Amino acid sequence: MLNEAFPVLLPAGPIDGSADVWESSRFALDVHADVPKAAAGLAAPTYELFAGMVEFGLAHGLKAILTVTDVRMERILRRAQWPLERLGVARAIGNTTAVAGYLDVSKHALQRLRSLGGLKGPVLWAPVVQSAA
Repeated sequence: MLNEAFPVLLPAGPIDGSADVWESSRFALDVHADVPKAAAGLAAPTYELFAGMVEFGLAHGLKAILTVTDVRMERILRRAQWPLERLGVARAIGNTTAVAGYLDVSKHALQRLRSLGGLKGPVLWAPVVQSAA
């Protein structure tokens, strides 16, 4: 999707697909002001969402998630210590400033997100079974 929809964010040209890198199109939370906060002043459900993404990725043998996001969300990712590895500079797209990059899917990233979010264990309610290749 990134190659077709956001080529301006790919300074080195189109990205070849990889079985261990999946694309994320968007993620969002709708939280109220009274939701408990975790590390870096982020809402606890933010860490749950991020940890769930990494858990899902690990269950599917991923090494990274490729995504396009706006720079405001990039700052949240940085505050959560799950920084985006940028592919290039941020660009104006519509009414936002967007950037493309990779998010690490690793046990280390998951441990860090769980720790900062005060999560005691997995956030996915059922194990995700990796399909046979």
